[in-house]
Amino acid sequence: MRAGGAARACRGACRRWLSGCAGPADGPGQPAASARAVDCQALLDLCRRRHFLSGAPQQLSAAALLGGGRPRCGPLGVELRKNLASQWWDSMVVFREQVFAVDALHHEAGPSQPGDSAFRLVSPECIRELLQDKELSKEQLVAFLEKLLKTSGKLRETLLHGALEHYPNCLDLVNRRLPYGLAQIGVCFHPVLDTQQIPNSVKRIGEKTEASLVWFTPPKTSNQWLDFWLRHRLLWWRKGRDGRKNVVPCVLSVSGDLDLGVLAYLCDSFQLTENSFARKKSLQRKVLKLHPCLAPVKVALDVGKGPTVELRQVCQGLLNELRENGVSVWPGYLETMHSSLEQLFSKYDEMSILFTVLITETTLENGLIQLRSRDTTMKETMHISQLKDFLVKYLRSAKNV
Repeated sequence: MRAGGAARACRGACRRWLSGCAGPADGPGQPAASARAVDCQALLDLCRRRHFLSGAPQQLSAAALLGGGRPRCGPLGVELRKNLASQWWDSMVVFREQVFAVDALHHEAGPSQPGDSAFRLVSPECIRELLQDKELSKEQLVAFLEKLLKTSGKLRETLLHGALEHYPNCLDLVNRRLPYGLAQIGVCFHPVLDTQQIPNSVKRIGEKTEASLVWFTPPKTSNQWLDFWLRHRLLWWRKGRDGRKNVVPCVLSVSGDLDLGVLAYLCDSFQLTENSFARKKSLQRKVLKLHPCLAPVKVALDVGKGPTVELRQVCQGLLNELRENGVSVWPGYLETMHSSLEQLFSKYDEMSILFTVLITETTLENGLIQLRSRDTTMKETMHISQLKDFLVKYLRSAKNV
């Protein structure tokens, strides 16, 4: 029995945002379609410009994403997905009893089953040798190709089967008593129509990063566990019962698509507000307000007026101290092109950086720095010796929000 839903939730969140690009207004007080289209395109442009997503412009359009396309993650997108996976792993494995980590091969051995449409692993050299054999008739060539495809390994479409293979051996970890779970994060493969080559006819291999928990439970408690996961994981399930009295475990499979999760969080965090720093009040402030635990970079270090070499030395020492304490830092002080404070704050807001720290000649004189918040845009002054403790405490508290 398999139950799924996280991928549907993420896909639904993305579709609700992206479909607004072409749909009519929903009713009185709702934004017009043209306004939503502007917001949607602004988000996609921002994600490409700030390296959350990468790919050609046609791959980063609302139409391409609604059609099932998957843009690649840029450097900040990779960090966001890593943070999302870390939060999922902590909630499923680190802070939960009787859940164990497993891993499985990307491909599965064994013959194909009727109706099996999974991608197969076939050596190009094998196919080339068959095609170049002039003595084979058409019927023989087809027969050999079919046999080759049936006996070759197939790329996995889900992580479920890998967990099922681990089930007998992992029973020893729990003294052969249920329930217990097996968790895994990995890449899965699925067919995607390649409309850029031959519309609606060619299928290529698409990839997705999936997070999966497979929960094994006695049949008599499967309903309670199902309700538990529904309440705590906000997923949709499907269940059944075979009616036999011997203890055959019911299997609940919780799977989530981390790539769709990245898109969903990007959509949800994007905000357009009045830019109080812009000279033209018609310009809007674009910001990605990702949760502090998900934000790829927590703090940016930059310099103001003062002796450049000395200020950069202070920034380098501060960067090392923060990174040693697990705080990710953007080294803005290494930038050689001059930017105004307004441009810096706009850039870091679009990168979803939580705080900007400005090191100036005042820092050299009395140790005071300027700290600017992404969420409030407020600036405050604090002593440089207090920064590390403030950030560590802030990020630790954010985990409980």
